[in-house]
Amino acid sequence: MEPKDSTNNEAFKGFTNNACPFYPCHPGVEHEFNCLFCYCPLSAYECPGAYSVIVDRNGMKRKDCSACTLPHNGYRRSWNFIQKWLEKPKIWDGREQDPNRVKEAPTD
Repeated sequence: MEPKDSTNNEAFKGFTNNACPFYPCHPGVEHEFNCLFCYCPLSAYECPGAYSVIVDRNGMKRKDCSACTLPHNGYRRSWNFIQKWLEKPKIWDGREQDPNRVKEAPTD
């Protein structure tokens, strides 16, 4: 087994589950659809993705990330996006997303 920083195989960075009954769950994805982050690891953290805030039946604020394509738009780019934001995670404070801060998925 090679050390993880020396492999050229990037298969671990994503996959597409064409058999999923919800696929494609996010419209607007322009590159290979990455299902690896179906449940985004940034849901409890600050991030530049498009989200809105909903209040559940218990009065708890939650992020609705259904409009965000960043963790799904391409294997390599979505992997790099998630890794970057998990390097220094900051707990989400319950505020609405600042529209000036929303990052769109890059296009090639």
